[in-house]
Amino acid sequence: MQEISSRWLLRMLPWVETKGGAYRVNRRLTYTVGDGRIEFVQDGATVRVIPRELGELALLRGFEDEEVLAALAARCVQREFRAGEVLAERGAPAGQIHLIAHGRIAQSAVGKYGDEVAVAVLADGDRFGEHALLDADATWDSTATAETAGTLLTLSRADFAAVRDSAPNLQAHTDRFRTLPLQRQNRHGEAEIALSAGHTGEPELPGTFVDYELKPREYELSLAQTVLRVHTRVADLYNGPMDQTEEQLRLTIEALRERQEYELVNNREFGLLHNAAFKQRIQTHSGPPTPDDLDELICRRRGTKLLLAHPKTIAAIGREFNARGLYPDHVDVGGQQVPAWRGVPILPCNKIPISRENTSSILAMRTGEANQGVIGLHQTGLPEEYEPGLSVRFMGISEQAILSYLVTTYYSAAVLVPDALGVLENVQIARRRD
Repeated sequence: MQEISSRWLLRMLPWVETKGGAYRVNRRLTYTVGDGRIEFVQDGATVRVIPRELGELALLRGFEDEEVLAALAARCVQREFRAGEVLAERGAPAGQIHLIAHGRIAQSAVGKYGDEVAVAVLADGDRFGEHALLDADATWDSTATAETAGTLLTLSRADFAAVRDSAPNLQAHTDRFRTLPLQRQNRHGEAEIALSAGHTGEPELPGTFVDYELKPREYELSLAQTVLRVHTRVADLYNGPMDQTEEQLRLTIEALRERQEYELVNNREFGLLHNAAFKQRIQTHSGPPTPDDLDELICRRRGTKLLLAHPKTIAAIGREFNARGLYPDHVDVGGQQVPAWRGVPILPCNKIPISRENTSSILAMRTGEANQGVIGLHQTGLPEEYEPGLSVRFMGISEQAILSYLVTTYYSAAVLVPDALGVLENVQIARRRD
């Protein structure tokens, strides 16, 4: 069966028992009002703007009615864009504001001498089109073109007006702007825990509490299942020297495990590619995966446990190393020698997709519940359990003498803190012409 792969992701993830079919991740509340950038909440592939972060807009600076801000945030529509797409054209009517959740967008305009000039490059947390929310005659003063694929949220002038008309305090606020006081936070943007240290005597100690996210993420176990059908004649007569039922079951389980690893990488709800925080996604410097790119990816988290890449991407890494006269180290992982960089093993995973443009991604992760890393979720002790987290249930014999077995595996994955998982995106893996 050629489909069977090494499945390093399933082997390297620490699997955590998940009773009740769900695993809740309570994180400290993280947002930074006053830094000029808008922050978002990710729930798989779904992106939402944090209502208080709308206070970064000049129009809403100092406005603190959270119900109204939440109403505005609820009207923001998610949109995916591709590289090369024109998102706004100079001179065209502007009827909405764009909030960039992830991606890079270049703005250009006509220069003094009539030529096309670069105005700005916008990225995660930036926005453009704010002037269109109040001005019915607004036009785009520059052309916005996507340099990479990404995600943005749009709020139309009509939706903003609908909320404004129903909120007198927002109507009164839109004609004035004032400075929003900065929230106290640590260097990671988390709500600060007030402490006192180095004091003498009996000073009054600060009161504090750990402020958590109001709606913590709950990961529900997903499943992959199939019905294995075996004719009783095969099970009775052709069970030697090999048990045909066992062999059929073995290959069926292999296929389910392959699908399980694919879902852990690509599923839009819990897959690692979709659950990496936008701040932990970086781009290559020149396209191919250079040692500098790997260094930048590794340094963004403490204790990077492994790098995961498509085999073709690993070949591209080797070409870049050879071009620089570098030779990767090798480390022992489970009794097998695998290539490594800075002591971090580079493991193959053919479930990471390759785009039509011959680009792919490299995952870097810290693993383990105790390390606040990436973990796999499963539940053991299932009825008629065949392997941990996998059950095989006999469903009976049909009138055509067909034996049926329901084969099911339950699984998911969770990223405990954002910096546990990073992605190097748009990695060029095609061989360059000399």
